[in-house]
Amino acid sequence: MPKSIYTATYKVFLEQFRAARKQAGTQQEIARHLGQTQTFVSKCERGERRVDIAEMFAFCDVFGLNAAEFVRRIQKRRRKRLSSVRQHKS
Repeated sequence: MPKSIYTATYKVFLEQFRAARKQAGTQQEIARHLGQTQTFVSKCERGERRVDIAEMFAFCDVFGLNAAEFVRRIQKRRRKRLSSVRQHKS
């Protein structure tokens, strides 16, 4: 099994993470709320730094999102992407 940061699912996570961050503010603003640096947020957003579950909750709080809703968005996009891949293989 490949490292999770290289999977299609993590790519979907990053897309949703980036979209949520952009709606919530700049990387600098998010970093300030988290007590982190802009570089930290940037690395998380680009996938250079893996986001763990505790950090995901903190990001969701700052983004103004319910963590369960954020995960549902990821699941929905992931399923959509997987069904698209299956259709292309058929």
